[in-house]
Amino acid sequence: MFPLHLIIAALLGWLEQEQSDIIKFLREENRVLKAQLHGRRIRLNDDERRRLAVIGQRLGRRILAHVATIVTPETILRWHRELIARKWTYVPSRVGRPGVQAEIRRLVGRMATDNPSWGYMRIQGALKNLGHRVARSTIAKILKEQGIPPSRERPMTWRTFVRAHWHALFAADFFTTEVWTVRGLVTYYTVFVIELHSRRVHVLGSTPQPDEAFVIQTMRHLADDVDGVLRRNRMLICDRDRKWSEGSVASWRRRASE
Repeated sequence: MFPLHLIIAALLGWLEQEQSDIIKFLREENRVLKAQLHGRRIRLNDDERRRLAVIGQRLGRRILAHVATIVTPETILRWHRELIARKWTYVPSRVGRPGVQAEIRRLVGRMATDNPSWGYMRIQGALKNLGHRVARSTIAKILKEQGIPPSRERPMTWRTFVRAHWHALFAADFFTTEVWTVRGLVTYYTVFVIELHSRRVHVLGSTPQPDEAFVIQTMRHLADDVDGVLRRNRMLICDRDRKWSEGSVASWRRRASE
């Protein structure tokens, strides 16, 4: 048996020397590769750190001190400790409903700002039409976080009013035309109405004497149930021209409320 022991010992010695040469070669190869990086930091992903940590923990600190070249042995062992801690760390699941998406928050704030008369239920219905189901309490919470008060306390600026009623707004005014007649040069006053959303202009009449009777008659044509341009809940904007007398404005209000 003695010759067999010598053969086995020689074989083991040869294998150990071969493994030592392989390790030396790999270490030298790593040094060459690191030198090619010109001092730049090597970035490893989670899977690469995991593989190095598992093998490095089996080798131990003493062997790692001789073979590790990319990072220090302390770093590899720290990675392993973090892996163990992550495995046994319990992350509780979130309780309650998931947070409302930022897009829905933006929509809620914009709806409330552009439409000051809209309450929580109206905003909820509008969101539902867009495919978002949001609770009334959630809408109230979002508006409170954004500093927007309830509809009854929400102020309305002129710009907001115009944007909210853009398709229902009309503006009326007069323009003048100088006309030569047998009596000489006469100024005619023409009243017109413009639809703000379409810029369509309706000429309603022209007269050299734009008195209250003429304006009231014009208002009647505007609010006519058949072909009046201001039928079906339209809103009329006028300037402070004295031709829009109190009598003509009152006549318009009575006609519009009928």
